[in-house]
Amino acid sequence: MAEYINVTTLNLLAKQVLEQCEPLNNLIVCGEVSNFTRHYKSGHCYFTLKDENAAIKCVMFRDKARLLGFAPENGMLVLAYGRATLYERDGAFQLYCDYMRPFGAGAAQMAFDALKKKLSAEGLFDADHKRPLPPMPQCIGLVTSKTGAALQDVIHIITRRWPMVKLLLAPVSVQGLEAEKSIVDGIRRLDADPRPDIILITRGGGSKEDLWVFNSERIARAAYACKKPVVSAVGHEIDTTILDYVADLRAPTPSAAAELCVPDQAQVRHEIFILQQNIQKNIQSRLEMCYNKFTLPERFRRTTDAPQAMDFRHGRHPHRQHDRGVAGRTAGAAAPLWPHRKTRHPRCSSEHGDGRGRGVSHPHLRSAPDPPGLRACHAAGHPGPVQKS
Repeated sequence: MAEYINVTTLNLLAKQVLEQCEPLNNLIVCGEVSNFTRHYKSGHCYFTLKDENAAIKCVMFRDKARLLGFAPENGMLVLAYGRATLYERDGAFQLYCDYMRPFGAGAAQMAFDALKKKLSAEGLFDADHKRPLPPMPQCIGLVTSKTGAALQDVIHIITRRWPMVKLLLAPVSVQGLEAEKSIVDGIRRLDADPRPDIILITRGGGSKEDLWVFNSERIARAAYACKKPVVSAVGHEIDTTILDYVADLRAPTPSAAAELCVPDQAQVRHEIFILQQNIQKNIQSRLEMCYNKFTLPERFRRTTDAPQAMDFRHGRHPHRQHDRGVAGRTAGAAAPLWPHRKTRHPRCSSEHGDGRGRGVSHPHLRSAPDPPGLRACHAAGHPGPVQKS
C-alpha cells in the first residue's frame, strides 16, 4: 500500500515548492482591484486583483498597508509588488503584497485627488501653517539621493550664490519600494538635528511613476510635522506632488530651490554699498545742518555787523575805536580841524608820510583860512581845539 500524506503536508510541500521558485518571490502584478476590505481590528487589507481572464486573492498586512500613499478603491487599476505563495490553512494560492500604487492616468489621478481632498480637509495645506524661510541660512539640510543629478545642481548653485552656507545631506532612496520609508526617516533625522535652518527635499525629473512616492501620505505628514521650514523641489515645473502642497515653499526645479534658499552675494554686496553711500550722505547732511545753525554770541554778532568791527590783526578793540570815533565827531562838530596841526593817519602811504607810518600835514589843510570862531579864540589867548593823533 502506497504511503499517503495529509492535507497539511500537501499544502506545506506546495508552499515550499512555490517559495523556492525565484520568479514568484519578486513579482509586479497589474490588475483591477475588487472586493477591497480593510479589517477594522487587525488593519490588514484583503482584496482581489483581476483582469479579463483570471483573478487572484491578495493580502497586505498592517505594517505594509500603513505605507500606502493612496486609498485603494474597487475598480482602480494598480501595480502590486510582492510574492506569490500558498496559504496553508485554506490551501489558497494568493499574492502577499508589500507595496501597491495606482497604474494608469485615470487610476493615479483618482488616488491623487482623493488624498489631496483628505489632507486639505485636515488643514495640511493651510496658508497659516506656511513658515517663511530665513533670509541668510547658516546650514541647509538636503533630503535626496547622494548619486542623483539634483544634488550636484544644488551644490553648484549654492556654492556660487552663497558659499558661506553649510550643507547637511541625509542620503535617501527616491524611488522604489524602500523610497517612502527612507524619505520619511531622512526628514525626521534632519528635523531632529539642531544644525539645519531649512530642509530641502528634492529629486530630478522622471515619469509620473518615478515621482509617485512623493504623493505618499506618510511623507506629507512628516513634512507637515517638521519644526523647520520645508522646501519641496521634485521633478520639473509641470510636475506637482502632494508634498508640494504641504511644504512651506514649492520650487519648480532643484536649481530654482537652491536660488530660493540662499541670497546672492553680489546683490548683498551691492546693497551694502548703497547703504554705505546713504550713511555717508546722511552724516554729511547733518554736519552741514549743524554748521548752518551755529551762530556767534550777541556781542560778537553786533560788532561784526557794525562798520567798526574789531580788527584783530592790529589789536584794536571795536568799542575803543567806537569811543574815539564819537569823540572825534563831537569835536569836529564844535569846530573845524585846526589848520596848522599835522594830521596823522594810520594807513598813510609814503606819498603823504615819512615812510614810517607818521602822518604829514596836507597842503590843502595848511592853506585853509582860519574860521572866524578860531580867530576869536586866538585873540583871546586860547589855543583852540587840538585833535589828538
